[in-house]
Amino acid sequence: MAVNKFMIVFPNAKINIGLNITAKRPDGYHNLETVFYPVKINDALEAIIAPQLSFASSGITIPGDIENNLCIKAYEFVKTDHDLPPLKIHLHKHIPIGAGLGGGSADAAFFIKLLDQQFELNLTVEAMQNYCRQLGADCAFFIENKPVYAFDKGDQFESIELDLSKYVIVLVMPPLHVSSADAFRGIKPELSTVSLKELIKLPLAEWKEHIKNDFEKSVIGKFPLIGEVKQSLYEAGALYASMSGSGASVFGIFETLPSLQHLEAKGSVFYNV
Repeated sequence: MAVNKFMIVFPNAKINIGLNITAKRPDGYHNLETVFYPVKINDALEAIIAPQLSFASSGITIPGDIENNLCIKAYEFVKTDHDLPPLKIHLHKHIPIGAGLGGGSADAAFFIKLLDQQFELNLTVEAMQNYCRQLGADCAFFIENKPVYAFDKGDQFESIELDLSKYVIVLVMPPLHVSSADAFRGIKPELSTVSLKELIKLPLAEWKEHIKNDFEKSVIGKFPLIGEVKQSLYEAGALYASMSGSGASVFGIFETLPSLQHLEAKGSVFYNV
């Protein structure tokens, strides 16, 4: 077993381009369709072999007990099937929490990939995704970490051709925390007349008229600042702007880098993500 003493990865965030809640499931979850797109806002996750398993963090404060941290849960899931040594884990949190960016899911997925690589577990993509599906609906996305059309609970994927590299993506994170549970309470599931898988093929300039996030109506109703940020992005020249996931972050896609200093009073602004 070839093992590096020091291990580090840089989990990245994702945005949702469109999000349609299509049905309530018998298991209490919802079926949905969305497009996951990776963006360049990163955490730093490092680990070393240690006498006992431990977890610590810096940067943005992570709520909850350590034993409920997704990285610890990921370690325990993998250790059930494979021999792993105890690790001292440290996470520097930079991806905003409660933002709809999948930061916790990304940390867990990247940690599973790190375990696979460092301890030569020879896990398949499917095996790693199956571990992730026990941790969160969007977690499995980060194993391959490429644009996908997601459906069912958001944990089943189809590859899509989507490259936004010629555009500038700016993300604004207002000083708010949106609970996913609260966001779902304001949703009335409805089947889409045209699949997002087809709508995403439209010219980007037409997305504004056709691609929506079902969470926006109820979430913006409760947090008007999110709606103000979205409108400000359009006023600054965004071709498309949307809340990501269940919020609270809002992103805009621009042809050129905009001047958004006026938005810095409304939240943290991340350029060129």
